[in-house]
Amino acid sequence: MFFFDGTPPEPPPPPSALDELLHKLEPFVPPLALIPVLVAVYFVFRTTWRELDEDAHRHRGALLAQGKMDHRPFVALVLVAVMLAMQEYYGGRAYFQRSIRPLMESFDREHDNVLQLLKYDELYGFAWWSFTRCLGYVIIPFPVWKLCFPRDSLLDFGLRTKGFFKHVWIYGLALLLVVPLTYIVSTRPDFGSYYPFYKGSSRSWFDFLTWEALYFAQFFALEMFFRGFILGALRRSFGSGAIFAMAVPYCMIHFGKPYPETIGAIIAGVFLGSLSMKTKSIYQGFLVHITIAALMDWLALGNRDALPKEFWAP
Repeated sequence: MFFFDGTPPEPPPPPSALDELLHKLEPFVPPLALIPVLVAVYFVFRTTWRELDEDAHRHRGALLAQGKMDHRPFVALVLVAVMLAMQEYYGGRAYFQRSIRPLMESFDREHDNVLQLLKYDELYGFAWWSFTRCLGYVIIPFPVWKLCFPRDSLLDFGLRTKGFFKHVWIYGLALLLVVPLTYIVSTRPDFGSYYPFYKGSSRSWFDFLTWEALYFAQFFALEMFFRGFILGALRRSFGSGAIFAMAVPYCMIHFGKPYPETIGAIIAGVFLGSLSMKTKSIYQGFLVHITIAALMDWLALGNRDALPKEFWAP
């Protein structure tokens, strides 16, 4: 590129030493930001963690006195690994396009385009993604656990509603802290291009609401799995360590998302896990999750003036 007099433009100034240093330190900033937040989480939930450890010590002591071994960690962690592996290889939209979509396309041709596959192709892919999450997080592991340990009550896996309103203030406090951060993050240039996952959300309110329903369903299944199943299965064996064991795969399922969000999943895993153990319920965590998720989608569309204008797509 040249100016009109034929001279090349001035090259951009080289980055300053400070700019280069900040760029090199960028990978370490989010992890360092974990420290004060996790310290705050410790002071909020330290009593809950202590109670979990005391209960686990009593449980393990009783088993040792009887000469027995607790098989729950073995069954739970192997099942978790298998479920996550199956979802990684068979639960994504790539597998849907390769193996499921051709079957739907054949059905659509034979039944006068009843599925409207071309119109809702991307949405069907996300429906498959949501269904496989529900399958792998709930429909398979919970019955398998009941089959292996018939005396265990599945309601103890965070599914009891008693005391929900007693702890609803924690939900409000979490939103008070997280909503402003979400708004700040929504101003980043890459935010609007990443959310919502379903890019057809702006086409119509039907697209947007259907996507949010699928999104919420997988979030409920996710909470049942990570804050319900894993913690319910491991808490009496690992004590408070069950929370941190759960936070590892929870962080890993965020791989591929923006780096700060993946690091933030460590905080979310520890906080929501501790909240679930304190309240003996997954519902507060689920409400936090879907509120933030819906807000992120809404802000992403609103920031680029892309909220739907009509209910049905033309």
